[in-house]
Amino acid sequence: MDHLKLLCDIGELNWIFSDRASTKAFLQRIVGIVATHMRADVCSIYLFDEGKCELTLKATKGLHPDSVERVRLKLGEGLVGLALQQLEPVCEPVASTNPHFKFFPGILEERYESFLVVPILRGTARIGALTVQRQQDYPFGDKDVLALRAVASQLANIIENARLLFSLQEGPRAVEAVDDLGDLRFIKGRVASEGFAFAEAVVVDRERFLGQVLSLDVDRSYTADDFRRAVALTESQLRNVQKLVGEKLSEDASLIFASHLLMLRDRSFFGAMTELIEAGESPPAAVFKVAKHLIDLFAQTEDPYIREKAHDLKDLTMRLLGNLVAERENESIWHGRIVVARDLFPSDLLQMSSEGVAGLVFVGGGVTSHLSILARSLRIPLVIVDAPRLLGISEKTMVLLDGETGNVYVDPHPSVVSNFQAAHLARAAVQAEKESVQSITLTADGTRIHLLANINILADLKGARELQAEGIGLYRTELPFIVRSTFPSEEDQYAVYRRLVEGMPGRPIAFRTLDIGGDKVPPYLHHPTEHNPFLGLRSLRFCLQNRPMFADQLRAILRAGAGAQVSIMFPMVSSLEEFLEARDILFSCRDELAREGIPHIHGPRVGIMIEIPSVVDLIDDFAREADFFSIGTNDLIQYTLAVDRTNEKVANLYVAHHPSVLRTIRRVMDAARYGRTEVSVCGEMANDEKYLPFFLGIGVRILSLDPLYLPRVQRAIARIHLEDATRIAQEVLAQTRVDAIGRILEEYQRTSLRGIGQAIAS
Repeated sequence: MDHLKLLCDIGELNWIFSDRASTKAFLQRIVGIVATHMRADVCSIYLFDEGKCELTLKATKGLHPDSVERVRLKLGEGLVGLALQQLEPVCEPVASTNPHFKFFPGILEERYESFLVVPILRGTARIGALTVQRQQDYPFGDKDVLALRAVASQLANIIENARLLFSLQEGPRAVEAVDDLGDLRFIKGRVASEGFAFAEAVVVDRERFLGQVLSLDVDRSYTADDFRRAVALTESQLRNVQKLVGEKLSEDASLIFASHLLMLRDRSFFGAMTELIEAGESPPAAVFKVAKHLIDLFAQTEDPYIREKAHDLKDLTMRLLGNLVAERENESIWHGRIVVARDLFPSDLLQMSSEGVAGLVFVGGGVTSHLSILARSLRIPLVIVDAPRLLGISEKTMVLLDGETGNVYVDPHPSVVSNFQAAHLARAAVQAEKESVQSITLTADGTRIHLLANINILADLKGARELQAEGIGLYRTELPFIVRSTFPSEEDQYAVYRRLVEGMPGRPIAFRTLDIGGDKVPPYLHHPTEHNPFLGLRSLRFCLQNRPMFADQLRAILRAGAGAQVSIMFPMVSSLEEFLEARDILFSCRDELAREGIPHIHGPRVGIMIEIPSVVDLIDDFAREADFFSIGTNDLIQYTLAVDRTNEKVANLYVAHHPSVLRTIRRVMDAARYGRTEVSVCGEMANDEKYLPFFLGIGVRILSLDPLYLPRVQRAIARIHLEDATRIAQEVLAQTRVDAIGRILEEYQRTSLRGIGQAIAS
């Protein structure tokens, strides 16, 4: 269907933002575009007020202009209210014959009996409704329903921002606190993403935002022309960020900046600032007053999504003020800087990466958190420290970040800098030499080991191919959900998944279904605060409670897998019933696609992630049902030891070589061998050379790891004799103390390296 492609095309959405317009004009542009592509006589957008439980017509093409703001419907009232109540499209060839139809005199819809309405949703949250109408002799069909649903999905976040901007009627709140906790010199941290950086610091801390604004240079006089130039420059920068992110990641993550552009043009933001300036207010003061008013409104709401918009607005305001008062107009906020932050969103990392950030220092968090994983994919050096005082350093303080040792130096002595720079140059020279990566990985005695890649974003594919990964052992599908501003539709996901499949032709690919919750909660998700989020509604549990969304993902994977070696695995399975229920949904989706005549993979392998101890006691039963196992060591350690892997206060208790963890992995391997079930190991343990003798000694033959670790793991495997590995595995499994196991593994690693050195010398 031609118009489906047109309506889902991200380039067209970006074109909608090509000129400055009010929110109302923006919505009017949308209905015009949709009406044209859908060949509809009427197109309308309704926005939902959750407090009043009411839909209001906000834009229309084809109905009487006076109907805007006048036509209102309660949830469940009329065909529009019914669709939003049921969260399903309503399609009627003759609308007036439906008992739910509601007639509004004077809006001129009598001739347009053919009626189609789809709800606009953000996850399961109701945003509004999108309708199209035609004359009775030209009814809508199934393809029209699919097309309009795709449009509503693509526009959900942008329209939610429009709804937000319509609702700004309250007064300002209290000023945020300003903290200045002093200076630091040296901090010992943990490496989350390797690399080296020496640069000026920029602190990103929401609690310090207003203090930073107040400290900006506003001594000279600024004019209305200065303000307009700053707005134009800000808009140009945001467009460049969208373009760079799209090019760098080959994904539609650039849409996350659409809300910034919409806010920049809205009457309540740009217009309010202009009015204050025309009334005699200085431009910096006008920007500050209006932004503070809106930020306070957003921050005071109970809706977590709207609170996140306060963060977006802070970022936009800082960019605008920086462009207004900066001496060098085109200077990037992040380029060549080391960002020190308490917390960031994935969208922040994407923007920083696109603008050439030098490095990151997180105050708190875990090495295995999703932000750390994303930083590694983006090749941004990252160190995590437990030092809140670091957030108190002044802007432009020089910071040296050593992503090899985890050390952070604040305002370091020149001798320290020169020593580190020399060491970094030496390491870079070594890395610059082409590593001799083999297409096949063999132990010292010739046993074949399969090395697969963990893929977080499509940009990882290049490295996986260059380093000759034999396939993708884990594609983390949640990151496209997290970096977007709304749930991706089936079409959105299919486009990403298909590019993944095409990027690794002829090689196996394992898709892990959506794993959100814990430390991976999309900001748009209406997800109630949980006391124990890692034990709450996450991963497969979330999917089974949100079946339409789950089905969209499964259909997208099945479609993308047509003609390829695709496997599907479910995360955080805790019982056999959960696995069977999820598999039944998968098979139902497969059967639906077959009935619809849509190309798809007919017999994907179906497996589970081994992450929860309850599965281990049932592992023989799972071996009879599942096609394969993937041992997810990050969560397996966390749940076995009852240690939050993102909590730095108990980081010392998160020990991969705990005897219970190693014996659990051995138990899974024994069951897999008996049941002839394929098993692989993924997670941070697979990246660590120290654990390779244990894995090989208990029979692991498939490892899935971050692409950048492939060369060193392959070299380490080439030094291992299986006889030695079996002996080491037996030794550590016989131990009951963590420190004893650590000594055995470290001693073997030292001995192995000494042997290589002696062989080279001789």
